[in-house]
Amino acid sequence: MGESMEKQEWGFKENHELHAAAAFTIRHILQAIIENIDEPQTGKSVIHLGHGDPSAFPLFRTPTVVEDALIASIRSAHFNCYPPGVGIAPARSAVAKYLSRDLPNKLTTDDVFLTAGANHAIEIILTVLARPGANILFPRPNYPIYEARARFSPLEVRHYDLIPDKGWEVDLDGVKALANDKTVAIVLINPGNPCGNVFTFEHMKKIAETARQLGILVIADEVYAHQVFGEKPFIPMGVFGDIAPVVTLGSLSKRWVVPGWRFGWIAITDPIGILQQTGIVDSLTSCLAITADPPTVIQGAVPSIIENTSDSFFSNINKLLKEAADILYEGLKEIPLVACPHKPEGSMFAMVKLNIPGFDDVVDDTDFCMKLAKEESLIVFPGDAAGLKNWVRVSFAAEPEVLKDAIRRMKAFCLRHAKHY
Repeated sequence: MGESMEKQEWGFKENHELHAAAAFTIRHILQAIIENIDEPQTGKSVIHLGHGDPSAFPLFRTPTVVEDALIASIRSAHFNCYPPGVGIAPARSAVAKYLSRDLPNKLTTDDVFLTAGANHAIEIILTVLARPGANILFPRPNYPIYEARARFSPLEVRHYDLIPDKGWEVDLDGVKALANDKTVAIVLINPGNPCGNVFTFEHMKKIAETARQLGILVIADEVYAHQVFGEKPFIPMGVFGDIAPVVTLGSLSKRWVVPGWRFGWIAITDPIGILQQTGIVDSLTSCLAITADPPTVIQGAVPSIIENTSDSFFSNINKLLKEAADILYEGLKEIPLVACPHKPEGSMFAMVKLNIPGFDDVVDDTDFCMKLAKEESLIVFPGDAAGLKNWVRVSFAAEPEVLKDAIRRMKAFCLRHAKHY
């Protein structure tokens, strides 16, 4: 051991591309913000408004029938096996029936593919569509996991704008200018994450017509489906599947308040059969054959979960979210140097614009989030990570007193850091 040894050369090395992709994820960014918190120093408990996880608050809890369905699935011993890659038939059928309630063209079991949450569904559809030279249209601002997953794909990403002064509607002229004969799809998130917007029937029809004109499919991220509480109803993009093919992504996570269960789906609304003819359906099946599955015991519980959850549970959750959105929106009006241009109508988020020149020592949205966490133990998400610099995304999926405390803390922070002339 005392003899000197030449340095060993190894054939493996650090994967820097993984680090670059992880830098886009909400988990990575929030962890960096959380590391700034010093509760003993501030004397304040942490308020986490950086992600959409209402299950952290006792007011938001999944109903007993959902828990009982999982227990029954486990105890039955019928679901300890490997499932098919696309998911077990009863669960696929239950999801198809659930989605068909709102569609003119009813879905079948074969139209639904089960995934380990919506993030997994995003990974699957981007993998299926990826080919060298192709491009895909993402919204700006966007849910960051799309950006992270796209880094592992030969798909070129192009960003179209959502317009804040028009209720975060899609800039359709911008979409047409971005697309070319290599464009494969447009991603649409409705109800909106991170904007809290809800698209109208008329606007969605225009989006579908634009997709048809461009010869592309619509990826409809509807993770927050039916979680709306403004004047606009939720309209699934699948309603327009006879205009352009629609691939819908959804999950149990938000509406049933079980994000940790990791159960999602991909659903095809394509009555003309374009996705079958072009091989996209077969490609989904092949991709799911070589990737992860949602746990079979959760799949086994899904038919009972969907059938037995009462409408009153959903309406109560929406009532709570509306009250929370009202508290946040009105409270933000009292805070200097911030503005929320559009009152949230759905999902669990609002985008809030920062007046950076008005701050004395806050240089951008990321700096705002870091200092807010350090000084007030309050976590919000930097807009730059969602594609909109000098904005922040704030979740209002919290109890009223928590939100009111968060507003007080943000106001104190902004007053403390405002320029004084």
